[in-house]
Amino acid sequence: MSVDRDTPAYVLEDQVGFILRQANQRHRAIFSEGVDQGILPAQFVALAKLHANGPMSQNHLGRATAMDAATIKGVVDRLQEQRNVTTRRHPDDARRLLVELTTRGRLHVERLIPLAHAITEQTLDPLDPKERTTLLHLLEKITSRS
Repeated sequence: MSVDRDTPAYVLEDQVGFILRQANQRHRAIFSEGVDQGILPAQFVALAKLHANGPMSQNHLGRATAMDAATIKGVVDRLQEQRNVTTRRHPDDARRLLVELTTRGRLHVERLIPLAHAITEQTLDPLDPKERTTLLHLLEKITSRS
């Protein structure tokens, strides 16, 4: 097998996926240090979305939090075991599962939201305000949200 001499060398550390993974690992480490409440980032995301939007189907919650069906099911199952959410059949469609915060879950997420703001600030701390805005804009563009 011959190597095309015109193809630039593949330097892993220069690849967007590698850099994004490192940034995500940094953020997750900051999250783990800041939230000593037995909750994982995916669980917090689901709680925060339910807090903001109210009850929703498990399928819609998965889409709203960018989680596939298997992942959101596991997240909801764990949140239910922790008594942070309840589930019941959707009144309009028995095939759908409706997910809702419990009082415990609402209080839990309301305690975590200020910590989440601080975690975001710590994650973005190396950047000045203009760089933060640019980074978030570019990431939104990559994820097709803008």
